[in-house]
Amino acid sequence: MFDTIRKHQRLMQFALMLVIVPSFAFFGISSYSEFMDKETDLVKVDGRPITAQEVEMSAKRQAERAGGNLQIAQSLQFRQAVLNELLQQRILGFAVNNLHLQVGKEALIKSLQNIPQIRALYKPDGSFDDARFKQLLTSNGLNEEQFYASQAFDLKISQLLNSVTRTELATPKISEIISTLYETERQVQVLSFNAKDYLSKVSPSQDELQAFYEANAKLFVSPEYVDVEYIVLRADPKEDAKVFSEKADIFANLTYDQSDSLRPAADKLKISVQSQKGLTRSGFISGSKDHPLANPKVVQSLFGDEAVKNKRNIEAVQVSPGVFVSARVVTFHPAQTLPFKDVAAEVKRQVSQRAAEKLAIAAAAERYESLQKDPRNNAGFAAPVWVSRNKPSNLLGTALDDVMTISADKLPAVVSVPNPGVGSTLYRVDQVRQPPGGDPKVYKAQAAQIQALAAQSEFAGFMSFWRNSASVKVINPLKSSNTGAGS
Repeated sequence: MFDTIRKHQRLMQFALMLVIVPSFAFFGISSYSEFMDKETDLVKVDGRPITAQEVEMSAKRQAERAGGNLQIAQSLQFRQAVLNELLQQRILGFAVNNLHLQVGKEALIKSLQNIPQIRALYKPDGSFDDARFKQLLTSNGLNEEQFYASQAFDLKISQLLNSVTRTELATPKISEIISTLYETERQVQVLSFNAKDYLSKVSPSQDELQAFYEANAKLFVSPEYVDVEYIVLRADPKEDAKVFSEKADIFANLTYDQSDSLRPAADKLKISVQSQKGLTRSGFISGSKDHPLANPKVVQSLFGDEAVKNKRNIEAVQVSPGVFVSARVVTFHPAQTLPFKDVAAEVKRQVSQRAAEKLAIAAAAERYESLQKDPRNNAGFAAPVWVSRNKPSNLLGTALDDVMTISADKLPAVVSVPNPGVGSTLYRVDQVRQPPGGDPKVYKAQAAQIQALAAQSEFAGFMSFWRNSASVKVINPLKSSNTGAGS
């Protein structure tokens, strides 16, 4: 709809997440341990730690509820999000306790009846299956007192969040004014000063080229790469699956046990040893993406110390169903600065581009200066177009902001906007208009999003206050998981 709201979507989603996460999870803030080793403490809230073990356990539980992919739970990004959620829950818990919030019995009962697992315990005649309820609690390591306390606590937090985020704008007129600002149109003409148009006017000397090369040597470095040998075991469609499984075991064992050569495995299984040059950390300098060596795990292993320094076979990797690969580094080529003669053409291109860009910027500045004296002179500008924040056309970022903030009392007016790597662009504004008959649906949607931003701002201030009140202190950074890939 409009860019200011789009920029804040992630924040709004984060705030909403606290409200929509199901509360019936059979674990709560009250279950957090207070007796963990300080070395595993990550953050302390009111003197109570959130530990690495808590994050690991919570990450696994959430991954299981999201579909059972425990590999996700090992990711550093996922666990960081879990830590952030635990921290926010702990701060909210601190606020609830300090505000001495209470939950009435009727409110708690109504809340519990909204939980699917609780509703499922009602019998056809309307009576509640207390035996199944207790069994469900027991299977999750809870008694009734713990469960009710946890649910009451969750309800307090929910009510607190609702009260904080129910901020309303002082008057609908504010929303109307903001919507009007985003619909207001301005007639704009564009004049670009592009470096490519000035390339013919630059001719760098040999000394300039050499000086640029020496000052920017890091721009002309070839990546490290390896030349490798490899063997591939492929399943024969006519072959029994058990037979192939046995071959795969032989393949894996021989390449690992006799790691100084691929030949034993190749001879045993009657497969050929192949070679490939030019494999970088990003894949092939030239080659097919479907090549067995293009597999990320294979590439990562080939650039490990065991492969590069000790020239050992990498462990067998299944790159696709029925296809196993093992490889070894024959030659390692370290990254190196390319000789000037090999990159002379690229050096000249970059130096010329920079020089041409400076000329374009200078020309734009000169024209801008003249337009300050005579803003009605539109010679060279493109045909006028109408733009608004809702319909920005090709204007983005700084250009749109600068165009839309020109005072309507000072038209015609010109702004100059830098275009890094290209040059500069002049925008001439000479008219402003307000389109008649705005779309009521658009107004309503904009008002809702403006309201959401106001609530979001209120929530951020609330959390900041209670974070300070709870004396939140970061103890140790969250580290990569020991049981899987961290990031």
